[in-house]
Amino acid sequence: MSLRIGFVGTGGISRAHQDQLSRMNDVEVTGFVSGNFDNAVQAAGRWPNAKAYAHVTDMLDAGPLDAVYICVPPDAHEGLEELLVDRRIPFLVEKPLAASWDLPARIAAKVEAAGLLTSVAYHWRYLDSVAAARSELANTAIGLVNGYWMGTMPRAEWWINYDRSGGQFVEQTTHIVDLLRDLCGEVTEVYAAYSQRVMHERVPRTTVYDVGSVTFKLASGAVATVSNTCLLPHYHKTGLDVYTDKGVIELRDSSMTVLEEGRKTELRYDGQAFRKENEAFIHALRTGDRSLIRSDYADALKTFELTLAANWSARTGKPVRLEEKGWREDAQEES
Repeated sequence: MSLRIGFVGTGGISRAHQDQLSRMNDVEVTGFVSGNFDNAVQAAGRWPNAKAYAHVTDMLDAGPLDAVYICVPPDAHEGLEELLVDRRIPFLVEKPLAASWDLPARIAAKVEAAGLLTSVAYHWRYLDSVAAARSELANTAIGLVNGYWMGTMPRAEWWINYDRSGGQFVEQTTHIVDLLRDLCGEVTEVYAAYSQRVMHERVPRTTVYDVGSVTFKLASGAVATVSNTCLLPHYHKTGLDVYTDKGVIELRDSSMTVLEEGRKTELRYDGQAFRKENEAFIHALRTGDRSLIRSDYADALKTFELTLAANWSARTGKPVRLEEKGWREDAQEES
């Protein structure tokens, strides 16, 4: 029997997931919801048995769904995940989880109580280069990590609005922060500095910061810095450089370079992260085996927390110690 999948959101990332599902046997997309109903109609037209709906409840009431993909901007999650949890419908949700703290924390508690199957689209975790780096780091002492997301500014109205997207560190660089956690361990303290340099003058209505750098103290004792910018006229680089007692690992989406004393090893990978991410979720839906899912909602909440801590630190000029609870309430009040 075919799995029946619904989609909330019809933008580029939604189409990327649909493309992967279209290559799988016994999977059909049957419903679409979008903030623009015409977009939902167009998306539904690309699937033989799909229909467009004006609201999520209309799609859910129309017939049983095995899962829903949520591909919406950070500020558009209110009422979505909680509705699915209440109906016990598994979901895959795009990062970031939201633009502020209260809603994802509430959703995470409900997901845990329901034992619901979830996946969060941190697709970098599925890269072959990341798997290779994980293996290389297994028996090393990590001392220092430098992370990067250096590129251009997306021009979507919601992205350039800090209150709607959370800014570059929350919306984009979250992938690098997630890799830091995945490969190097959990973080205990965060200190950030952001600035608006040029893009707020060049692009009307821009309120996001266009440069930033965040220092992390890790539970292991290692120190990391993750920097980002969206003011460049061209893409530069994304990835992690990890400095260990055995040398340096330079990790990118399609490559890994290992620098050791007297030796340099460069490895190339074809990626296929989106395929593996979707296959893991579909496999879990079919079998109940969640072991292939690299990031569920509870785990992704930890990455989201770090990016919000960075935003709060940049606004206040104060470091954030994750074990201290008060900053979350302050951050929520400011959001």
